[in-house]
Amino acid sequence: MRLIASLALMLSASFATAQSISTSQGRVAVDAMAEGLKKPWSFGFLPSGDVLITERDGVMKRLDSAGKVHRVSGVPKVVAQGQGGLLDVLVPRDFAQTRQIFLTLAHKQSGGAGTAVARARLSEDGGRLSNVRVIFEITRGSSGGRHFGSRLVEGRDGTLYVTVGDRGDRPSAQDLGRHNGSVLRITKSGQVASGNPFVGRAGAEPEIWSYGHRNPQGMAMDLSGGLWAVEHGAKGGDEVNRVRKGANFGWPVISYGEHYSGGKIGEGTSKSGMEQPAYYWDPSIAPSGMMIYSGKMWPNWRGHIFIGSLKFDYISRMSGNTLKEREKIKSNRTKRVRDVREAPDGSIWFLSEDRGALYRMRPSG
Repeated sequence: MRLIASLALMLSASFATAQSISTSQGRVAVDAMAEGLKKPWSFGFLPSGDVLITERDGVMKRLDSAGKVHRVSGVPKVVAQGQGGLLDVLVPRDFAQTRQIFLTLAHKQSGGAGTAVARARLSEDGGRLSNVRVIFEITRGSSGGRHFGSRLVEGRDGTLYVTVGDRGDRPSAQDLGRHNGSVLRITKSGQVASGNPFVGRAGAEPEIWSYGHRNPQGMAMDLSGGLWAVEHGAKGGDEVNRVRKGANFGWPVISYGEHYSGGKIGEGTSKSGMEQPAYYWDPSIAPSGMMIYSGKMWPNWRGHIFIGSLKFDYISRMSGNTLKEREKIKSNRTKRVRDVREAPDGSIWFLSEDRGALYRMRPSG
């Protein structure tokens, strides 16, 4: 109740900056909740009603219930290069007991940088991180600032799912001896989670849950506990995938896109033993951030998938047993949508990278 009351306080403070837009469920208000952000990447809701926000250059901020933004100290050092930096933030279900949060970041390694997961304790006043520790990092760092992946999802059993891009090294996504191009599953202490599919296989990294991914920058769990991810293709071929244990999603052997040069990718669009996407875009929309909606405020959207587009500046709403894009939610506030999340009260929040702002969608009126 405290969290919902705090969100209500934010709501009353944001009426002056609300914008009304049309959707399939009628008019919705889009409220500016925080502005002046620099390269925002992710956010997470605290039980107090405050919101943690990451900025890619290595800054964390906290939005309080009065609408004020504060800087959080103690953030781990990051390699802020290209697409790398301070990336996802996860507030786990047991936060109220542990005050622990999890972060993903581009972490300095021999040979360059790699995707890493850090654990930290947030102070009671929300002003600083302590006991910061990198609990996991991918093997073999590499140069360049591309394809870190970096979304985090907490499983129903308390394990952590982590997306990792191919780091621009395409063949590595088919190499089980590398973490590149995969979805990983680890414990909250960074250890290999029990039941992972490649534990005990010679030469395989035991944290891998699925592989053959290019650069998954969105991931979410559906209402039945199924895991989904959305990833960048090359020129065309952005994919939504139903992530399954041990599955190979084909990159770079199969793809519905082509190289930026116009050249063919791999062997075509299908191959035995490799998964087909649940949906793909051509041309690419550059997807980032993914949420599967509970239906709390808009019951007709229950179970629908919401994905941000960096390229075409909208939020894609998808649904159906044969997944389809049903709606493009668009306004001048949906510029380079980097993250989309559902708040505890059922409102839909999103980060606009270009506008440097965090917004909330709610029923209008």
